[in-house]
Amino acid sequence: MTLETDRLTLRPWNVADTTDLYEYARDPRVGPIAGWPVHTSVEHSAHIIRTVFNQPEVYAMELKGSQRVIGCVGILIGSDSNFQISDQEGEIAYWIGVPYWGQGLVPEAVRTVMRHAFHTLELQALWCGYFADNTQSQVAQAKCGFRHHHTEENKYNPFLEDYRTEHISRITREEWMCEKAT
Repeated sequence: MTLETDRLTLRPWNVADTTDLYEYARDPRVGPIAGWPVHTSVEHSAHIIRTVFNQPEVYAMELKGSQRVIGCVGILIGSDSNFQISDQEGEIAYWIGVPYWGQGLVPEAVRTVMRHAFHTLELQALWCGYFADNTQSQVAQAKCGFRHHHTEENKYNPFLEDYRTEHISRITREEWMCEKAT
């Protein structure tokens, strides 16, 4: 499935995106703040596309007119989530390359995925998390209507084998529909 925003095409990942993924995922400012390790090679990025990103509802963020992938956004539903949620709920996960920070592209992509999650997939709630030092993600979530739900301290992150404080946000389908009505 492909979703469109004003500036982005959200589409499934493919192996041709490997070079674009590696370009941004090798930057130490991108992965670790989101909880995953820096990509160490083009082969590493190809492996991530074939395994982690090769799931329904995980989208490459392609900048319209450029045919370049600049980030990722996805919905991890039920047991695929990093949170303990029901099969009628999803976790929104995202990242974007450093040259595109601060341009409002993440909220643009997330809002489109939220609409898809609530209208097409008929999910009842969406969850999102950010680590304590990731203020950019906190701001993006707030712009999309997520509200702080709870904080988990000393949460083990298996991808980086460390412990972190994670703030968990949520928006229900009902809350989202009320926001859309105003």
